[in-house]
Amino acid sequence: MPALEENFVAIVTQQQAGDPMHEGVTWTSLPRTEIARRLADRGTPVCAETVGTLLARFGLGTRQLVKTQTMGPDDPDRNAQFERIAELRAQYADSPNPIISMDTKKKELLGNFFRVGSAYGNGDNRVYDHDFATFATGRVIPHGLYDLKRNVGHLTLGNSHDTSQFATASFALWWNRHGAATYPAANSILLLCDGGGSNSSRHHIFKEDLQRLANRIGVAIRVAHYPPYCSKYNPIEHRLFPHITRAWAGLAFRTLEVVTDALRRVWTSTGLKLTYAVLKGEFPTGRHASDSFLAAPTIKYDNDLPRWNYNVRPVIN
Repeated sequence: MPALEENFVAIVTQQQAGDPMHEGVTWTSLPRTEIARRLADRGTPVCAETVGTLLARFGLGTRQLVKTQTMGPDDPDRNAQFERIAELRAQYADSPNPIISMDTKKKELLGNFFRVGSAYGNGDNRVYDHDFATFATGRVIPHGLYDLKRNVGHLTLGNSHDTSQFATASFALWWNRHGAATYPAANSILLLCDGGGSNSSRHHIFKEDLQRLANRIGVAIRVAHYPPYCSKYNPIEHRLFPHITRAWAGLAFRTLEVVTDALRRVWTSTGLKLTYAVLKGEFPTGRHASDSFLAAPTIKYDNDLPRWNYNVRPVIN
């Protein structure tokens, strides 16, 4: 190996920030100019452009940190639940019934606040240097639904709290405006959601609110929750939310109109489309399942992994 390449490898190896858990994965935080300086110190001076060529030759391209490692302990039923979700998706794939992924995106403050990203303009877009909530004129709670069969997302923007009541109200709004007409022969909806938040698998109030919704629309809701710390596998997380993030990048959410206008840009060359709506009103926290529901639950739980899988069938009184 030529002296230049030997020195380059030695510098990168000594100052690497790789992953000790994955042999052969190496990356360095040294800028090109610093690598060039150290090469000169070793008697092989080159310019920063040549360092770029060396980086490419050794497969060291620009990389970002990637969120792939699951936090928290692995649940012993984790793999079994993923297999169950795959089975359910296969069952619904050729049916007249939709497969819907649900989650709530990060809450946003309305006001003259900084947001990550950039946008085109001919001057500075000045915002506050601190994000104090007391300066906000309101807030936006984006609750999302993603239709896996049609590659269509829906975002409901609330202004109160991310509760199970809000989540099911968002679901009802989508069904009444879009779902019922799109799936006229549906007798069941497969709902994929995380295990926590407003659609928590542990809270009876979410199940009771779903029961009320199923009763109103006359369609069963087949629920499957992802295991704890596995929210990134929920399809909405990588099929819809990244495109919304890009549409909102660099915008100061001074008004609700700014938020909604940007959503018109959410589409992809692969056919993704987005509908959205604003749902104003109070959705208070602190609600609990009623005694009557707890005493005589109407939910049909699966025999296997019932804490994550259950069927909410309409009950006609």
